[in-house]
Amino acid sequence: MENGVWVHDLDPVLLSIGPFDLRWYALAYIFGLVVGWVWGMRLADTSPLSITRQHVDRFLTWAVIGVIVGGRLGAFLFYAPHILIEQPLQVFKVWEGGMSFHGGILGVTTAMVLFARMNKIPLFSLTDIIATVAPFGILLGRIANFINGEHWGRLTEVSWAMAFPRSGDLLPRHPSQLYEAAMEGAILLIVMFVVVRRFNGLSRPGLPTGIFLMGYAIARATGEVFREPEVLTSVLPFGTTWGQWLSLPMLLGGAYLVHRALHRPKAEPVKTRKGKTAA
Repeated sequence: MENGVWVHDLDPVLLSIGPFDLRWYALAYIFGLVVGWVWGMRLADTSPLSITRQHVDRFLTWAVIGVIVGGRLGAFLFYAPHILIEQPLQVFKVWEGGMSFHGGILGVTTAMVLFARMNKIPLFSLTDIIATVAPFGILLGRIANFINGEHWGRLTEVSWAMAFPRSGDLLPRHPSQLYEAAMEGAILLIVMFVVVRRFNGLSRPGLPTGIFLMGYAIARATGEVFREPEVLTSVLPFGTTWGQWLSLPMLLGGAYLVHRALHRPKAEPVKTRKGKTAA
C-alpha cells in the first residue's frame, strides 16, 4: 500500500526453471488457443456449412502464426513505427512483450482468408467459429496484462484505484485491464455464446463474425475512456484515442456483415458423403 492505494506488485513470471521463465502472458496465449481449438472443433460439428473438425484442427497452426506476426507488426506499425524503421530486429524479440490486438486480428484474418481459399471452404464457415471462441482468449490476455502491470488506466479517485510502478509514478489509476477483461472478454463471450446457441447464429454466415467485430469495437472504445492513452490524444480530434480510431473499421465492417447476414436466407444444411451437414 502507498498512501492508501494498493501498489501493483504481481510477478509476471509464474515459474522459473534455470534460464527458462514461464510467464503468465505466454500461458494466457497457450491456454486461450488450446481452449479455442477444442471448442472450435465442437462448433464445426454443428455448423451447417462445409467445415469439419479437421479444418479447425489444421487451422490452429495458422492462427498461432497470424496472431504472433500480426500482433508484433501491429504493435510497431500502429504505436511505434519509428522503432520498426530504426531497429527492425526488435520485432523478433517476442519475449520482451508488445502485442497489438488490432494487428493480431489483421494477421488472423489474413490467415483465415488464405486457409479458406486453399481448402476450398466458405470463408464465414471459419471466421464465424473463430469469432465465437475469440473472446475467451481476449479475457485471458487482459488478465495477463493486469498481472504484468501494463496498459494501466488513467488517473482516478475511485476507491478501488491502484498504482502501477511501470507507469513511472505511484499515483492512483483505474485498473483498466480488468475493465477490458470484463467487457472485451467475459461479456462478449456470453453474447457470442447466446448468438450461436440460442439464435443458431452459425446458420447465418457472417452474423457471428459481424457481432464479434461490433461487440469488440464498442467494448474497446468504452475501455479506452479509462485506459491511459498510448498515443498522445492532443493530436487526435474530439479527445479520442488511437485505440478508438483503430476500432472504428471493426465497428463499420461488423455492422455491414450483420446487415448482410440478416437480409440473406439461412444456410440450409445438406448431407455430404461423410454425413456432415454442409451448404
